[in-house]
This record gives sequence, C-alpha cells and structure tokens, in this order.
Amino acid sequence: MKAIQKSNIQKLGLVVIAIIAINIASNFFFKRFDLTKDKRYTLSESTLQLIKKVDQPLYVTIYLDGEFPAQFKRLQTETRQMLEEFRAYNSNIIFIFDNPTKDETGELASKLMEFGFIPTNIQNTEKGKKSMTPVYPWAMAEYGEKWSRVPLLVNNFGNNAEENISKSVQLLEFAFADAITKLTNKEMKKIAVLKGNGQMNDKYLSDFILNLRENYLIGEFNLDSLSNDQNKTIENLERFDATIIAKPTEAFSDSEKYILDQYIMNGGKTLWLMDKVVADLDSLQNKSQSALAFPRELNLDDMFFKYGIRINYNLVQDLLSTPITARSETGEFPIDWLYSPMIKSQENHPINKNVNLVKLEFANQIDTLKNNIKKTVLLQSSAQSKIVGAPLELGLNQFMEELNEAEYNKGNQTVGVLLEGKFTSAFKNRVKPFSASKGLDDGKENKMIVIGDGDIINYTYVNKKPLENGLDQWTQQVYGNKDFLMNSVNYLLDDTGLINIRSKDVKLALLDENKVAKNYTFTKFVTVGLPIALLGIFGFLFTYLRKRKYSK
Repeated sequence: MKAIQKSNIQKLGLVVIAIIAINIASNFFFKRFDLTKDKRYTLSESTLQLIKKVDQPLYVTIYLDGEFPAQFKRLQTETRQMLEEFRAYNSNIIFIFDNPTKDETGELASKLMEFGFIPTNIQNTEKGKKSMTPVYPWAMAEYGEKWSRVPLLVNNFGNNAEENISKSVQLLEFAFADAITKLTNKEMKKIAVLKGNGQMNDKYLSDFILNLRENYLIGEFNLDSLSNDQNKTIENLERFDATIIAKPTEAFSDSEKYILDQYIMNGGKTLWLMDKVVADLDSLQNKSQSALAFPRELNLDDMFFKYGIRINYNLVQDLLSTPITARSETGEFPIDWLYSPMIKSQENHPINKNVNLVKLEFANQIDTLKNNIKKTVLLQSSAQSKIVGAPLELGLNQFMEELNEAEYNKGNQTVGVLLEGKFTSAFKNRVKPFSASKGLDDGKENKMIVIGDGDIINYTYVNKKPLENGLDQWTQQVYGNKDFLMNSVNYLLDDTGLINIRSKDVKLALLDENKVAKNYTFTKFVTVGLPIALLGIFGFLFTYLRKRKYSK
C-alpha cells in the first residue's frame, strides 16, 4: 500500500509540475486555436499588423446592448467575440457595450444621430404580434483625439434578415480593421481630383471627398496649370498616388492626354468616372418634356482602346431601375425610368463584395478588348437589359406606356471594369505631343478602374435632389455607391492586403423563423415540457425502487 501511495504522490507531483511549467511557458509563447469550420476568428496577417500599431488605449463603444431579435443577438455575440480576439493580441484595445435607448430622455440617441449613427427599425414578430424595435448597429472607436464610426450591419437589397446578419459577420474584421487604419495611419497617401476639363461640380463630390479624407490627403490638380512646362506637370502629378477623373465634359488635348498616359506608365493609379453621352434630367424640364441625347467627344477613345477597353456611345436601359420624381399640382409622384439602372453586385471581387445596390444614371456600356491586361467586371446591369445608341430623343414619359419586356433580353451589360497589369502607352510608335524627360512606352505594374457613368459619384442626390440620410423615398434604399467607390480607391492604393478581408466567408447557423412559428407548440413542448416530464418520471421511478428495496 505504501508503494502504491508513493507512486500516486509521484504522479500527482509530476502533474502539478507539468501544469506549472505550461503556465510559465504560456507567458512566453502565445497561441490561440480557432476550431470553427470557417475560421471566422482567425485574424488575417494584415489585421494583426494593424493591431500591433495600437500603442495607446483604443476605446471601442458598441451600441448593441439591450433586448433584440435573435438575429441581432447573434450579431452582438459575434461582435463581442471578434473584439475579444483583437484584445487577446493587444491589451490596449478596450471595448464596452452600451444601449442608446436606455435613456428615457432620448438624449444619447439624439446625439448619436447627429454624428451619423442612424438607427435601424427592426420588425419583430412573435405569436402573430408585430412590433418595431430601434437598433443602433454601430460602434465608435476613439484613439487619442481621433474617432471613427464603425458600421456593423449590412442591409443589402433582396436579402432577408438572416442573410444580412451573415454578411455583417463576414465584414466585422474588415470594419474594425478599417477603423484602426483610419485612427493609427500617420503617413497618408495622396489623391488628386482632376480639374480643368469640365469635371463634376464640387457639391456633388463633397460627401465622397470628405469620406476619403479620413484615410488620404486630397488635392485638386489642373493639367494645364503649367502649360509651358509639361514635364513639370508630369512631375507634380506623380506626387499623387492616385487620380480621380470625375465626369469630364470637355475634350482632353493631346498634351493633357500624354501627361495622364505617362502618369499611368509610371505607376499612377486612376479612377475614371466617364459619361460618353450628353444626357441630363434637367434638360427634360421643358414644355415638351423631351431632349436630345448625343455623343460626347472627349478625345480619350484611342487611349482606352490601347489599355484594353472601349466605352461606347450608347445608354443602358434596365428593367431593374429606379424611378424618377415628377411633379404635378397635387405633389410629387414616381415615373419609371429605365436609364437609371440599379446594379446588384456579382460579388466576384473584394471591391464589390457585400455591397448594396449601386445606382447609376445614363450609364454607358463598356467592351473589354483582348490584350495582356487582366480585366475584372465589377458592375453590370441585370439580364433584363438592352442598349440604345446615341444620338436619340429622351422623353420624360417614354416609359409610361406598357413596355414590351421581350425586348429587354440582351443580357448583362458591362458598365464598370478593373484593369490590372503592365499597360502599353497610347503613344507608343506615335509622334508624341512633347518630349517627356522620363518617357515610357511600356508601363510598370499598375491598376485602374473605369466606370461608364460619371454620376455614380453623385450618390447623395437623386434627380439632382438631395436625399435625406441617403435614403431614396421611392425605393427605400440607401445605395451602395459610396461603399463601392471607397472600396475601389482602397483597392487601388492598398499595399497591405486589407481590402482582401472583405472576401472572408462566414456561414452562420441561424434559426428558420417560419419553421419555428409553424412548429412553435411542439418545439416548446420538446424544449420545456419534455425535460420536466422526464425528470418527473425519473423521480417517480427512483422513489418507487427505493421504497421497494428498503421496505423489506
């Protein structure tokens, strides 16, 4: 017996020593294990590098505390677990949950709305009774004197609540990593907004530019500012990492075109928002309620052709479109307007992943041409589309009569393309307009995005009328234009791979509400009544057997 006791004590001692050794080792070696099938809690290398930059307390307030429908409880749980993962790698990340509706005065909720934290009203149905619950699917990150909004909810057209929650969970890592980037970034890249060729009015660009300023330095640039020294103009433009060309209306000279061409050859990123047909809703506000749409010559066709695309002089009509506002003596009413297609994302790239409907206006169809450049279609109309060539007459009421839907069978029309690779100069083997001091005929590795609609950036207005909180009164949609454009710029300038986090796929096992409602009584009996019944049966049998055994 003594030998056995001694052996047991030795084994116990070894176990204690092993536990102490493991705890000591854990202070020097850190490792977390993600046992989920979709690896939803495994942070990307880009995110881990960002987390390391947080060298002072980063406070995150999540406004998802309180009583919610089941799917929002899931979002709350997933958000908490994601931030716990962040904090595990850096204790400077501190987070709390708050309930904006707990204050009966509504002061906190009003203050949040002033700062752009718009609530979402959720319809909750229980036993046939419907109720509306305001939810604030936002977080606020504070770092020193800087702060940033963090959107937590994706609300995409055509998705049910469960699908939107699933997509929201997919984007949690990106949402918080993007906020950390904004707050910790000390060296901002520079973006030029091109001017001088009749580009879009600043008021229509303002919201997008203000959002860009959270991550980038923005400056205007005019190509003819140094018309007597084009090499100096190229040198000045190359100080910018990217250039936005938003709806030019005046033709580019050969010199201006060559400046842009050499900027691209030397690695400058470009976002082209182009209108190749002159068409505007304002021109329809006349007695005849009609106007002529005609081609717009910008002298860029040969350059785009060399890069591998062609923007056509036509307009896309799409049965999936937004109405326009018409006025009468009794007020405003909607009119079908097939020249304003609503683009549902194909989700084939991090740029358009989990992006809501993108609204366009008088969009041009784009052809992709064969060359050595990789082309990814980012935006395309629905299958119920057709194209009409310019010139043509537009009428405000042209779609009021019954449509022949059989005509709208031309399939998806490309209106937005990403180009990646080594571009060839449009002036290769041609006479140059001037001698560039560092002229290149074959470019460096580069990226550009071309959209066949300049009005895509004008997302805070519909029919030139400002949208309240970005919501279209007729479609009840907050369009995804801003998200799409921000993702486009981020991808063009992203050297860390952060934008690729948007491609993360997470599949949640959510309850089927219809199935639950259909089997409510049976489910309630199984989950509540059955355990009580089994406990009662066990108690009866236990008492019976006990009495039978000891009564003798």
